[in-house]
Amino acid sequence: MALYESTAGAWAHETATVVELEPRGDRGRVIIGESPEWRAVLRKATQVAATDTTVLLQGESGTGKEVVARFIHRASRRRSGPFVAINCAALPEHLLESVLFGHERGAFTDAVQSRPGQIELAAGGTLFLDEVNEMSGSAQAKVLRVLQEREFQRVGASRTQKANVRIITATNRDLLTAVECGEFREDLYYRLQVLEIRIPPLRERKGDVWLLAEAFLKEFGRGLGRAPAALTAEAMDALLAHDWPGNVRELRNSLERAAILCENGPIAAEHLSLCPRRPKPSPATTDLRILERWTIEQVLRETGGNKLRAARRLGLTRTQLYGRLRKYDIYQAPAP
Repeated sequence: MALYESTAGAWAHETATVVELEPRGDRGRVIIGESPEWRAVLRKATQVAATDTTVLLQGESGTGKEVVARFIHRASRRRSGPFVAINCAALPEHLLESVLFGHERGAFTDAVQSRPGQIELAAGGTLFLDEVNEMSGSAQAKVLRVLQEREFQRVGASRTQKANVRIITATNRDLLTAVECGEFREDLYYRLQVLEIRIPPLRERKGDVWLLAEAFLKEFGRGLGRAPAALTAEAMDALLAHDWPGNVRELRNSLERAAILCENGPIAAEHLSLCPRRPKPSPATTDLRILERWTIEQVLRETGGNKLRAARRLGLTRTQLYGRLRKYDIYQAPAP
């Protein structure tokens, strides 16, 4: 089952079943795969799409959790409503609640006027909370109330509002472990995982690498105004041999870079710039970039990928840590 987004703005697969998208279109993210692992994901996503059930998507960074969340939204009765996505780890703790629930004028120092939150803006549609494990305890309690009572309050407000929104959450951590460590509310965990879908890493669905590569190269060719670049046999072998710690996101980035560097010729293995996992730097290393990258990877390993705890141990804010993760192309906590 190869699933893709057609140019007509619909989701289709080889059996010609079509689920219409919202009329205004979307970001055009491709969702492709024929492997048994990927078919299982799409089967569950299709089953749950027909309901308003809360969904928890679990998988490593870059596996396509938001892509699956958008697919569920598009296949649901709420597809004509908005799809609103929030990365809980990308917002400082003091801003997350205001962004989620909105605030009243005077609720805090910079609140010069009332503003609706993303829950209000997602009314009639779907709210996607990525890296939900990074929410503060206070935000967790308020999201639990939304799920239990279908109501919320803006920050600084006394009036309760109804929440007409479906919630899909995602995490790259084992939430049950976070519960056992006291880092995530147990009652919220059980509310979120009414239906849990595990998104497999790309190394477990190597059969989809060629399909994904083909789709990405067509996309980049359109953007560059030329025919899609071809892959040499050596380049294809390199793609299939790589472990893809950054998953589909890393594959896309590698191919985009290669499509530019190949200069209208075929993509060779060297154009992909695939880097093996970096070993521990020697004691004599004086390159601060190498030392900083290795230290960040080590702390992420020790904290199980928890970016909030890693930032605290490194003496950084979450925003600073995310900047360094982008700088060094660190997509997830490296395996031990």
